[in-house]
Amino acid sequence: MPDIASPVPATTTPNPLAPARLGPVSMRNRIIKSATFEGVTRNALVTDELVDFHVAVGTGGVGMTTVAYLAVAPEGRTERDQIYWRPEALPGLRRLTEAVHATGSKVSAQIGHAGPVANSRSNGLPSIAPSARPNPLAMGFDRAATEDDIVRVIKAHGDAARMAKDVGFDAIEIHLGHNYLASSFLSPNINRRRDSWGGSLSNRAQFARRIVAEVGDAAAGEVAVIAKMNMADGVPGGLWLDESLRFAQMLEADGHLDAIELTGGSSLLDPMYLFRGDVPIRAMAETQSGIVKLGMKMFGRFVFKQYPYQPLYFRDHARQFREALTMPLVLLGGVTDHDGMTTAMRDGFEYVAMARALLREPDLINRIQKDLATTSLCIHCNLCTASIFTGTRCPLVVDARA
Repeated sequence: MPDIASPVPATTTPNPLAPARLGPVSMRNRIIKSATFEGVTRNALVTDELVDFHVAVGTGGVGMTTVAYLAVAPEGRTERDQIYWRPEALPGLRRLTEAVHATGSKVSAQIGHAGPVANSRSNGLPSIAPSARPNPLAMGFDRAATEDDIVRVIKAHGDAARMAKDVGFDAIEIHLGHNYLASSFLSPNINRRRDSWGGSLSNRAQFARRIVAEVGDAAAGEVAVIAKMNMADGVPGGLWLDESLRFAQMLEADGHLDAIELTGGSSLLDPMYLFRGDVPIRAMAETQSGIVKLGMKMFGRFVFKQYPYQPLYFRDHARQFREALTMPLVLLGGVTDHDGMTTAMRDGFEYVAMARALLREPDLINRIQKDLATTSLCIHCNLCTASIFTGTRCPLVVDARA
């Protein structure tokens, strides 16, 4: 295991609030609003609420906001109202990019295939995974992806990238994390295949690497290409640092990416590994129906483990990637103030990503620009996670203004 990286000398530390470049894209600062499913895309199309969501954080001062999650295939949605790439969605997506650009912010499209995280019951389409397995989200089973499925999904990522470029996105973020399809192929826990797509890390990694190559070719250097990848799945038998570091080195050597955003956790098996903080099981259960609601109330505490929150909670893992790689990296996880941003820059990270703090205060970056001592009002209660199917928001904002 590589040693933890030493901080970059202060004289070379970039200002996180100053203009910067990410590949071919010029940004007004180094702060990225990371992808959080917005929950306001009725009929799998852009709505005024989705535009308003991203305009708010753009107006609030971020360098780039990320639209989540735009599936590359209809069965790759986590639920039926999630946008998937098709001609009917393009006019709305262009309206969205133009509205964000008017704020001075750049805008990124997160693309991917949910795989075993997809809800086939909601989508009305069979879900796929590297290997056949039960799907508790849909109370059914995922079928094992065929060779035709794999080829189709890889091509669909390239098609999505071309559409994203055509409607004005500045960057494309490829979702390789959280045990969505590409991530599940990387996971020894989920990928039990015995063909060329399973077994060794080089075999398990080739699906994700081919996706990245397809998107890189489609982007053609005209938009930035970012991969969001797991450092650790956080579950027994899942992807861990020894293999994720090697996988990241493969991605760097392939040369198709402008940056990697470092994340962790499994939406399928251990969601709270990503979030940290409180676990509002009862509130999350109320968003479900029938047996799923009952199951969450009875057994949720076993599925949704609690991890204490601390600032920059992925830092120790991420610094090992900073030591092993030379390419630009995005630090995510517990970045909420200027001190955290500056610490990330001193560690050698080129960008930081924020999510929950911007749900609580979309204008946080503007406020930090005016006063570097500004601290976030986010208390890491994670009640926002219970709102993802009804419009992702911080419920405490309503309480504070009542």
